[in-house]
Amino acid sequence: MSSIPDSCSGTSAFTALGLLVVAAPVLFGLAIVAQSSAQSQDQNSAAIATEFEYDVASIKPSKPGNAGGSYMLSPDGFTARNMALGDLIQVAYGAQISGASAWVNSEKFDVDAKMEESVADELKKLTQEQNILVRQKMLQALLADRFKLVIHHETKEVAVYILIAAKKGSKLHEAKLGDTYSSIAKPPNGLPLEAGNTRMAGRGGFHKLTAHAIPVAELAHILSAYLGRQVVDRTGLTEKYDFVLDWGPDDRPLRTTPGDEPGGLSVPAGTDHDSPPLPEAIQQQLGLKLESGKGPVEIIVIDHVERPSGN
Repeated sequence: MSSIPDSCSGTSAFTALGLLVVAAPVLFGLAIVAQSSAQSQDQNSAAIATEFEYDVASIKPSKPGNAGGSYMLSPDGFTARNMALGDLIQVAYGAQISGASAWVNSEKFDVDAKMEESVADELKKLTQEQNILVRQKMLQALLADRFKLVIHHETKEVAVYILIAAKKGSKLHEAKLGDTYSSIAKPPNGLPLEAGNTRMAGRGGFHKLTAHAIPVAELAHILSAYLGRQVVDRTGLTEKYDFVLDWGPDDRPLRTTPGDEPGGLSVPAGTDHDSPPLPEAIQQQLGLKLESGKGPVEIIVIDHVERPSGN
């Protein structure tokens, strides 16, 4: 799995509090968080989303040879570099896709979209949950306009990972009201990590996720990104927690961790770095465990799509 940029923070793929940068491999899980938040909104919030749109947008093929992919949210726009349409759809809808032509996942694009100043000012007045929903809807509208994208939703029973407490119990620390979580390097704006936020850092295949006062269900959404499969929270843990999860590359031959319970997820062989692979790190550092299973997952089915015309 590819590394992510040196730092990124926020509660979801569509956090609008400052700038957020994430690499393509983390899109699936973070977009699911956005989807989960958006689904909790009432009809009034959905109506709000129709009031916002990008004023100008450019979508062009990326230069050949560029490696990796990323996107950034700013207070007045959306920028993506070297991203496949399939990844953009996952960001916009928070779900896996099906029925895509090969080019949807192979051809890469650069996106620059800006909204009018008055629209950006109105966006700032929304709640965080409304902001998430609006950002999704704006990107959905952009993809429909430029790629002539038409989709429908289906729910399918597919393979998932189930997150449970390990045999010796959870190691998560319950968050305390009013605390800030500043035990790692501060973000560019100099602020500590506030309640309900996460911060990601990574380089060379090694990653660190720091969280302050988030539910385990949100952790499950984030983990989905790195495992390429939806993670379902069945830990029974209902509070909000502080934790740091530090893991290394997992693209080596697999083995089963000594002492694993039957049915556990196999993990890669050891690494020269101190950080273990993700499944092993989850168990060692958080006292949680991943097991394979099946469950209903929302799928985005592509009915029609076209390459974008000139901008």
